[in-house]
Amino acid sequence: MTTSKGMKGKIIRKTKSLGASLVNFAPVARWDEYGEVQPEYRPKALWDKTKTVIVIGVPMLLPVLESTPSINYQEMYNTSNVLLDQIGFRLSVWLNERGHSSIFMPRDGYGNLEILLNKYQGCFSHVFAAKYAGQGTIAYSHNLITREYGPRVRLVSIFTSLELAGDPVISEDICTKCDVCRKLCPSQAFTTRQDSLIADMNMDACTRYHMELRKENRWPCGICCKVCPVGEDRQLYESTNIGLYLKEKDALDKNPEDPNYSSWVHQRRHGSSGNRIY
Repeated sequence: MTTSKGMKGKIIRKTKSLGASLVNFAPVARWDEYGEVQPEYRPKALWDKTKTVIVIGVPMLLPVLESTPSINYQEMYNTSNVLLDQIGFRLSVWLNERGHSSIFMPRDGYGNLEILLNKYQGCFSHVFAAKYAGQGTIAYSHNLITREYGPRVRLVSIFTSLELAGDPVISEDICTKCDVCRKLCPSQAFTTRQDSLIADMNMDACTRYHMELRKENRWPCGICCKVCPVGEDRQLYESTNIGLYLKEKDALDKNPEDPNYSSWVHQRRHGSSGNRIY
């Protein structure tokens, strides 16, 4: 008989063979223990056979994200979405074939941006699932933030009837509340709360800015993920100069051909409509 630990290992190996980078596990009891998510948005309310939620993450490649808003970032974002849904579906089938009934929650829970204006959330939060699975913590910007990739990670969740031990929840906030995402948000969507690490967020302003970018075929925005200084990926890509982001708008206003930003501007000028260079 396969032990819980042995089965977790099998699932991790299978999931990574399908293209996942992060695989973590959360018992459904954690939603009740923390009490942060409304009851109707908890796994048991969505599928009563759920005992464990498996949360899968794939990274956003930082140098491509740095070109945002660009068609190149849009294509990478779309590619990650397709990959996540395929992993979620294929892992669910793999578990079903082994006698463990499973389903997956698609990585985005809305049909289009117009719907988001009136219904600002999907039926399930992958961000909270990832927190309860020990994958990361929730950042000022409302994104999941991980040690490996900062907030540059996309998520999907599998609900399974298989009872598995959860991974340890990270108790210390990974976000440093450095304020860079607030300062550089194009829609000025974040307002600092004194009583909370997590900002108040103007979802309407954020969504309407995304609608502008969509018309130009260069969405989503991703600035809050781009500028976050957290993440081991910054060392990999040797991209640790956050000052480059802070100076970007002023520098390009003075000189659109500034060599420090030439690669990003080049990508923004191609494959999208409009003349936006930041």
